[in-house]
Parts: sequence; structure tokens; C-alpha cells
Amino acid sequence: MDVAIINPFIASVTDVMPQLGFERVILKEQREKTKKIIASGIVLTLGIVGDKKGNVAYAIDTEGAKKIASIMMMGMPVDELDDMAKSAISELSNMLTANASINFCNDSINIDISPPTMLSGDNIELSMSKDHVVCVEFDIDGINMEINVALE
Repeated sequence: MDVAIINPFIASVTDVMPQLGFERVILKEQREKTKKIIASGIVLTLGIVGDKKGNVAYAIDTEGAKKIASIMMMGMPVDELDDMAKSAISELSNMLTANASINFCNDSINIDISPPTMLSGDNIELSMSKDHVVCVEFDIDGINMEINVALE
């Protein structure tokens, strides 16, 4: 798999998160994985179709998701992930993937994305659409976010 497919997603995170009010976006690690993803907290998946096909999954622990939702809701305290907080987190995955789509388009690769699906809980097991997955981990103001991309 071409690991360069992760670059539009990396650029998206480093562009979008500061616009939302996050100050420090650090790329911690980039690695390849198998299609089986196990995560706890919040997992958001979006399908990708067009010149590239596959899916992307964002994994954030529950406390990190609460912090992100709070910042996206103009600092409103988020003690639990209610419907409004879940909507904010879902919108974040939509914004990040849509921005990655624009980055692909700048390289003459046209893709469309599906609306996000949110999963929550402990030991969420997800099977990505392709055997090989490129994963990148970020530290965003102390919040760990993992992005898993499986594209042909």
C-alpha cells in the first residue's frame, strides 16, 4: 500500500484543528496495521468512493472526545457525551475527511465521502475495508487521536 495516502489526512488535521481553537497538533507516530482495529472510547467511520475506495476510522478516548466537543461548542462544559456532544464529534470527523477530500482533489484525485457512523464503548472491534491500513496518531493539546485509513 502506498503510505502517501495518509498525507491528505495529516494535512487536514494540521489545518482544521487550529481553526477550531486547538493550539498544539503533534504527529506522534505513523505505522501500517492490519484491517482489524480495536479501540475504546469513540470510533467514527466514513466510507470513501471515487478514484480511491475504502474507509477511514477516527479513534478518540471518551475523555478526549469530551474535550474536543467542549472546544467545538465554544467552551461549554461537556460532562457526558450527550446528543449535542456526539453531533459535534461526528461533525469533526466529517470536517477532517471532507478537508482530506479537498487535499486529494488538489492532486487530481476525486473522492466522495459518506456521512460518519459513530461507535462508542470499550474494546470496539472494527474490520476495515482493505487488508492494509495506514495509521497515524496525533497529540492534539494532550488529546490522543488515531486515524486509520484503508484505501485502494
